[in-house]
Amino acid sequence: MERKDFLKRGFTSLLGIAAINPLVAACKSSTTVDPTVTTGTETGSTNGSSASDCAISPSETEGPFPTKVPANFVRKDIRDNRTGVMMTMNITIKNKNTSCAALAGAIVDVWHCDKDGYYSEYGGSGMQSVNFQTVDFLRGRQTTDASGLAAYTSIFPGWYSGRAPHIHVHVYNAAGKSLLVTQIAFPYAIANTLYTTGQSYGYTKGAQDTLNERDNVFSDGFTTELATLSGSPSAGYTLAHTIVVNG
Repeated sequence: MERKDFLKRGFTSLLGIAAINPLVAACKSSTTVDPTVTTGTETGSTNGSSASDCAISPSETEGPFPTKVPANFVRKDIRDNRTGVMMTMNITIKNKNTSCAALAGAIVDVWHCDKDGYYSEYGGSGMQSVNFQTVDFLRGRQTTDASGLAAYTSIFPGWYSGRAPHIHVHVYNAAGKSLLVTQIAFPYAIANTLYTTGQSYGYTKGAQDTLNERDNVFSDGFTTELATLSGSPSAGYTLAHTIVVNG
């Protein structure tokens, strides 16, 4: 079973895993091209922008690599030695029950893979051959401010076979009650141009092998999960996204 098969069957399928294929090896390129096409902005979802545009964000799987002890990672800068193009993540939480007003005091956990498609806290097995069990990069927790904003400093994630690039998010209320587990999708043009021309920034795997439309998680619709992305490789990127919960 590969990662993409796991995502079809859900987190509980881990109990029945008997054999899992290793990740597709990264393709190295000897050509270094400085990306220029990726400068600009791609606008994503407008969900949560008003009381009339306020749908609960989709619930998605947290696995197969959720943060084991999220409370250990209360930090804004989640890079922890991982290299890649810097990315500021601005995630705003809105409350469906109050006509999409900002939800202050919400606890927001995020995690995603590195530029090579690997997750911390896991590895040394078929699902992820490279062992990163003793490190905890690209995982973090923040509490939303009065505007519902939780901000992080990270890197632009890579991709792995069967999945489009994505970020995992788990939202809790101030008391620690789970409100939503969801994922954030990336606009294709900026992401894939970085992947195909960003060798000088360490992105050497080439084009992502799965579009959002063919992704096992996003294939049922990702309109409200699509982030707005702006910036460039040299200056870094800013990701902005609103998640709507029943607060």
